[in-house]
Amino acid sequence: MAEKQQRSKIEIGFVSILLIIIGFILSIPFLWMLLSAFKPNPELIQIPVRIFPETWTLENFTRLFTEMNFGTYLRNTLILVGCALIGLIFNAMAGYSFAKFDFKGNRPLFFLVLATMMIPGQVTMIPVYLILNEMGLTNTMPGIVLPGLVAAFSIFLFKQFMTTIPDALIEAARLDGAGEFYIFFKLVLPMAKSILAVQGILAFIGAWNSFLWPLIVANSQDLYTLSVGLALLQGQAGENYALQMAGSAVMVVPILIIFAIFQKYIVDGFTMSGIK
Repeated sequence: MAEKQQRSKIEIGFVSILLIIIGFILSIPFLWMLLSAFKPNPELIQIPVRIFPETWTLENFTRLFTEMNFGTYLRNTLILVGCALIGLIFNAMAGYSFAKFDFKGNRPLFFLVLATMMIPGQVTMIPVYLILNEMGLTNTMPGIVLPGLVAAFSIFLFKQFMTTIPDALIEAARLDGAGEFYIFFKLVLPMAKSILAVQGILAFIGAWNSFLWPLIVANSQDLYTLSVGLALLQGQAGENYALQMAGSAVMVVPILIIFAIFQKYIVDGFTMSGIK
Protein backbone atom coordinates (compact mmCIF):
# COMPACT_ATOMS: atom_id res chain seq x y z
CA MET A 1 0.00 0.00 0.00
CA ALA A 2 2.77 2.44 0.93
CA GLU A 3 4.60 1.57 -2.29
CA LYS A 4 1.45 2.29 -4.36
CA GLN A 5 0.95 5.62 -2.61
CA GLN A 6 4.57 6.55 -3.25
CA ARG A 7 4.22 5.59 -6.92
CA SER A 8 1.01 7.59 -7.14
CA LYS A 9 2.70 10.69 -5.72
CA ILE A 10 5.56 10.32 -8.20
CA GLU A 11 3.12 10.00 -11.11
CA ILE A 12 1.13 13.03 -9.96
CA GLY A 13 4.34 15.04 -9.56
CA PHE A 14 5.58 14.00 -13.00
CA VAL A 15 2.27 14.87 -14.66
CA SER A 16 2.13 18.22 -12.83
CA ILE A 17 5.65 19.17 -13.94
CA LEU A 18 4.86 18.08 -17.50
CA LEU A 19 1.68 20.19 -17.58
CA ILE A 20 3.53 23.22 -16.18
CA ILE A 21 6.18 22.90 -18.90
CA ILE A 22 3.56 22.50 -21.65
CA GLY A 23 1.53 25.42 -20.25
CA PHE A 24 4.63 27.62 -20.17
CA ILE A 25 5.54 26.72 -23.77
CA LEU A 26 2.00 27.45 -24.95
CA SER A 27 1.96 30.80 -23.12
CA ILE A 28 5.19 32.06 -24.72
CA PRO A 29 3.49 33.55 -27.84
CA PHE A 30 0.93 35.32 -25.65
CA LEU A 31 3.60 36.68 -23.29
CA TRP A 32 5.68 37.81 -26.24
CA MET A 33 2.67 39.61 -27.73
CA LEU A 34 1.85 41.31 -24.42
CA LEU A 35 5.43 42.41 -23.75
CA SER A 36 5.90 43.55 -27.36
CA ALA A 37 2.95 45.91 -26.95
CA PHE A 38 5.09 47.93 -24.51
CA LYS A 39 8.09 48.17 -26.87
CA PRO A 40 8.90 50.89 -29.40
CA ASN A 41 8.60 49.45 -32.91
CA PRO A 42 12.37 49.72 -33.72
CA GLU A 43 13.15 47.67 -30.63
CA LEU A 44 10.56 45.04 -31.57
CA ILE A 45 12.06 44.35 -35.01
CA GLN A 46 15.70 44.45 -33.98
CA ILE A 47 17.94 41.36 -34.09
CA PRO A 48 18.59 39.56 -31.75
CA VAL A 49 15.05 39.45 -30.42
CA ARG A 50 14.51 40.60 -26.83
CA ILE A 51 11.65 39.09 -24.83
CA PHE A 52 11.46 41.87 -22.25
CA PRO A 53 11.31 45.53 -23.33
CA GLU A 54 14.47 47.52 -22.92
CA THR A 55 12.43 50.71 -23.04
CA TRP A 56 8.88 50.44 -21.62
CA THR A 57 6.35 52.69 -23.33
CA LEU A 58 2.57 53.21 -23.49
CA GLU A 59 2.82 55.06 -26.80
CA ASN A 60 1.32 52.16 -28.75
CA PHE A 61 -1.82 52.08 -26.60
CA THR A 62 -2.09 55.86 -26.71
CA ARG A 63 -1.93 55.87 -30.50
CA LEU A 64 -4.62 53.19 -30.70
CA PHE A 65 -7.15 55.40 -28.96
CA THR A 66 -6.06 58.78 -30.32
CA GLU A 67 -5.18 58.00 -33.95
CA MET A 68 -6.73 54.64 -34.82
CA ASN A 69 -10.31 55.22 -33.57
CA PHE A 70 -10.08 52.31 -31.11
CA GLY A 71 -12.12 54.27 -28.58
CA THR A 72 -15.13 54.12 -30.93
CA TYR A 73 -14.51 50.44 -31.66
CA LEU A 74 -14.32 49.71 -27.94
CA ARG A 75 -17.57 51.58 -27.26
CA ASN A 76 -19.39 49.66 -29.99
CA THR A 77 -18.02 46.36 -28.72
CA LEU A 78 -19.12 47.12 -25.15
CA ILE A 79 -22.61 47.99 -26.41
CA LEU A 80 -22.71 44.68 -28.28
CA VAL A 81 -21.52 42.79 -25.19
CA GLY A 82 -24.07 44.54 -22.96
CA CYS A 83 -26.94 43.72 -25.31
CA ALA A 84 -25.77 40.11 -25.58
CA LEU A 85 -25.82 39.81 -21.78
CA ILE A 86 -29.32 41.34 -21.68
CA GLY A 87 -30.32 38.78 -24.30
CA LEU A 88 -29.43 36.05 -21.80
CA ILE A 89 -32.53 37.05 -19.81
CA PHE A 90 -34.72 36.45 -22.86
CA ASN A 91 -33.01 33.12 -23.49
CA ALA A 92 -33.51 32.14 -19.85
CA MET A 93 -37.19 33.10 -20.05
CA ALA A 94 -37.62 30.95 -23.17
CA GLY A 95 -35.83 28.03 -21.53
CA TYR A 96 -37.97 28.39 -18.41
CA SER A 97 -41.14 28.45 -20.50
CA PHE A 98 -40.18 25.29 -22.37
CA ALA A 99 -39.22 23.55 -19.13
CA LYS A 100 -42.10 24.50 -16.83
CA PHE A 101 -45.11 25.51 -18.94
CA ASP A 102 -47.15 22.83 -20.69
CA PHE A 103 -48.57 24.98 -23.49
CA LYS A 104 -49.85 23.77 -26.85
CA GLY A 105 -47.02 23.23 -29.30
CA ASN A 106 -44.33 23.16 -26.60
CA ARG A 107 -42.39 20.17 -27.93
CA PRO A 108 -42.69 20.97 -31.68
CA LEU A 109 -41.60 24.54 -31.05
CA PHE A 110 -38.67 23.37 -28.94
CA PHE A 111 -37.62 20.91 -31.64
CA LEU A 112 -37.81 23.76 -34.13
CA VAL A 113 -35.45 25.76 -31.93
CA LEU A 114 -33.07 22.78 -31.81
CA ALA A 115 -33.29 22.41 -35.59
CA THR A 116 -31.94 25.94 -36.04
CA MET A 117 -28.75 24.80 -34.26
CA MET A 118 -28.02 22.53 -37.23
CA ILE A 119 -28.02 25.44 -39.69
CA PRO A 120 -24.64 27.24 -39.98
CA GLY A 121 -24.83 30.92 -39.13
CA GLN A 122 -23.30 31.83 -42.49
CA VAL A 123 -26.36 30.35 -44.24
CA THR A 124 -28.80 32.67 -42.46
CA MET A 125 -26.71 35.84 -42.73
CA ILE A 126 -28.01 36.86 -46.17
CA PRO A 127 -31.73 36.33 -45.33
CA VAL A 128 -31.30 38.18 -42.02
CA TYR A 129 -29.48 41.00 -43.82
CA LEU A 130 -32.30 41.29 -46.38
CA ILE A 131 -34.91 41.42 -43.60
CA LEU A 132 -32.97 44.13 -41.75
CA ASN A 133 -32.52 46.02 -45.00
CA GLU A 134 -36.29 46.04 -45.55
CA MET A 135 -36.70 47.35 -42.00
CA GLY A 136 -34.12 50.08 -42.59
CA LEU A 137 -31.77 48.74 -39.92
CA THR A 138 -28.64 48.18 -41.98
CA ASN A 139 -25.70 50.40 -41.05
CA THR A 140 -27.23 50.93 -37.59
CA MET A 141 -26.34 49.65 -34.14
CA PRO A 142 -29.76 47.93 -33.66
CA GLY A 143 -29.13 46.03 -36.90
CA ILE A 144 -25.85 44.73 -35.48
CA VAL A 145 -27.30 43.91 -32.06
CA LEU A 146 -30.73 42.36 -32.75
CA PRO A 147 -29.71 39.06 -34.41
CA GLY A 148 -27.49 38.20 -31.45
CA LEU A 149 -30.11 38.71 -28.72
CA VAL A 150 -31.48 35.16 -28.98
CA ALA A 151 -29.42 31.97 -29.32
CA ALA A 152 -30.86 28.47 -29.76
CA PHE A 153 -27.98 26.82 -27.90
CA SER A 154 -28.49 29.12 -24.93
CA ILE A 155 -32.24 28.36 -24.84
CA PHE A 156 -31.44 24.64 -24.97
CA LEU A 157 -29.01 24.80 -22.03
CA PHE A 158 -31.40 26.88 -19.92
CA LYS A 159 -34.26 24.49 -20.69
CA GLN A 160 -32.21 21.43 -19.75
CA PHE A 161 -31.08 23.03 -16.50
CA MET A 162 -34.46 24.39 -15.46
CA THR A 163 -36.13 21.04 -16.05
CA THR A 164 -34.29 19.85 -12.92
CA ILE A 165 -35.85 22.55 -10.70
CA PRO A 166 -38.59 20.87 -8.60
CA ASP A 167 -42.12 21.74 -9.71
CA ALA A 168 -43.22 21.61 -6.07
CA LEU A 169 -40.96 24.57 -5.28
CA ILE A 170 -42.54 26.70 -7.99
CA GLU A 171 -46.07 25.61 -7.02
CA ALA A 172 -45.38 26.52 -3.39
CA ALA A 173 -44.32 30.01 -4.49
CA ARG A 174 -47.52 30.37 -6.52
CA LEU A 175 -49.63 29.28 -3.55
CA ASP A 176 -47.93 31.99 -1.50
CA GLY A 177 -49.18 34.53 -4.06
CA ALA A 178 -45.98 35.06 -6.03
CA GLY A 179 -46.42 36.12 -9.66
CA GLU A 180 -44.64 34.46 -12.56
CA PHE A 181 -42.10 37.26 -13.00
CA TYR A 182 -41.35 37.26 -9.27
CA ILE A 183 -40.83 33.49 -9.34
CA PHE A 184 -38.55 33.74 -12.36
CA PHE A 185 -36.35 36.58 -11.12
CA LYS A 186 -36.32 35.81 -7.38
CA LEU A 187 -36.45 32.01 -7.35
CA VAL A 188 -35.42 30.49 -10.67
CA LEU A 189 -32.58 32.79 -11.76
CA PRO A 190 -30.69 32.62 -8.43
CA MET A 191 -30.80 28.82 -8.67
CA ALA A 192 -29.43 29.02 -12.22
CA LYS A 193 -26.48 31.30 -11.46
CA SER A 194 -23.90 28.69 -12.53
CA ILE A 195 -25.47 28.16 -15.95
CA LEU A 196 -25.95 31.94 -16.21
CA ALA A 197 -22.23 32.38 -15.62
CA VAL A 198 -21.41 29.83 -18.33
CA GLN A 199 -23.77 31.45 -20.81
CA GLY A 200 -22.55 34.90 -19.79
CA ILE A 201 -18.95 33.95 -20.61
CA LEU A 202 -19.95 32.42 -23.95
CA ALA A 203 -22.08 35.47 -24.80
CA PHE A 204 -19.26 37.82 -23.79
CA ILE A 205 -16.67 35.99 -25.90
CA GLY A 206 -19.01 35.76 -28.89
CA ALA A 207 -19.91 39.47 -28.76
CA TRP A 208 -16.36 40.61 -27.97
CA ASN A 209 -14.97 38.67 -30.95
CA SER A 210 -17.84 39.60 -33.29
CA PHE A 211 -16.31 40.29 -36.68
CA LEU A 212 -18.21 39.07 -39.75
CA TRP A 213 -21.71 40.36 -38.92
CA PRO A 214 -20.66 43.95 -38.02
CA LEU A 215 -18.47 43.97 -41.13
CA ILE A 216 -21.46 42.98 -43.31
CA VAL A 217 -24.10 45.24 -41.75
CA ALA A 218 -22.05 48.37 -41.04
CA ASN A 219 -20.81 50.63 -43.85
CA SER A 220 -19.44 53.27 -41.49
CA GLN A 221 -16.31 52.82 -39.40
CA ASP A 222 -18.18 54.51 -36.55
CA LEU A 223 -20.11 51.22 -36.13
CA TYR A 224 -17.17 48.81 -36.35
CA THR A 225 -16.18 46.59 -33.43
CA LEU A 226 -12.72 45.87 -32.03
CA SER A 227 -12.31 42.75 -34.18
CA VAL A 228 -13.02 44.70 -37.36
CA GLY A 229 -10.80 47.53 -36.15
CA LEU A 230 -7.97 45.08 -35.48
CA ALA A 231 -8.27 43.73 -39.03
CA LEU A 232 -8.15 47.30 -40.38
CA LEU A 233 -5.13 48.01 -38.19
CA GLN A 234 -3.06 45.46 -40.09
CA GLY A 235 -3.42 47.62 -43.19
CA GLN A 236 -3.30 51.01 -41.46
CA ALA A 237 -0.28 50.31 -39.26
CA GLY A 238 1.79 48.79 -42.08
CA GLU A 239 5.05 47.58 -40.59
CA ASN A 240 4.37 49.00 -37.13
CA TYR A 241 4.17 45.60 -35.47
CA ALA A 242 4.32 47.04 -31.96
CA LEU A 243 1.05 48.90 -32.63
CA GLN A 244 -0.52 45.68 -33.91
CA MET A 245 0.64 43.83 -30.78
CA ALA A 246 -1.01 46.51 -28.64
CA GLY A 247 -4.26 46.09 -30.57
CA SER A 248 -4.10 42.32 -30.12
CA ALA A 249 -3.51 42.78 -26.40
CA VAL A 250 -6.58 45.01 -26.11
CA MET A 251 -8.60 42.21 -27.74
CA VAL A 252 -7.24 39.26 -25.75
CA VAL A 253 -6.56 40.50 -22.20
CA PRO A 254 -10.20 41.31 -21.21
CA ILE A 255 -11.30 37.79 -22.18
CA LEU A 256 -8.57 36.28 -20.01
CA ILE A 257 -9.54 38.50 -17.08
CA ILE A 258 -13.22 37.57 -17.36
CA PHE A 259 -12.37 33.88 -17.59
CA ALA A 260 -10.04 34.08 -14.57
CA ILE A 261 -12.76 35.74 -12.48
CA PHE A 262 -15.61 33.38 -13.43
CA GLN A 263 -13.74 30.13 -14.08
CA LYS A 264 -15.18 28.52 -10.92
CA TYR A 265 -18.74 29.04 -12.16
CA ILE A 266 -17.79 27.85 -15.63
CA VAL A 267 -16.33 24.58 -14.37
CA ASP A 268 -19.25 24.06 -11.98
CA GLY A 269 -21.72 24.77 -14.77
CA PHE A 270 -20.16 22.33 -17.21
CA THR A 271 -19.86 19.69 -14.50
CA MET A 272 -23.49 20.17 -13.51
CA SER A 273 -24.62 19.98 -17.13
CA GLY A 274 -22.66 16.78 -17.64
CA ILE A 275 -24.11 15.15 -14.53
CA LYS A 276 -27.67 16.07 -15.42
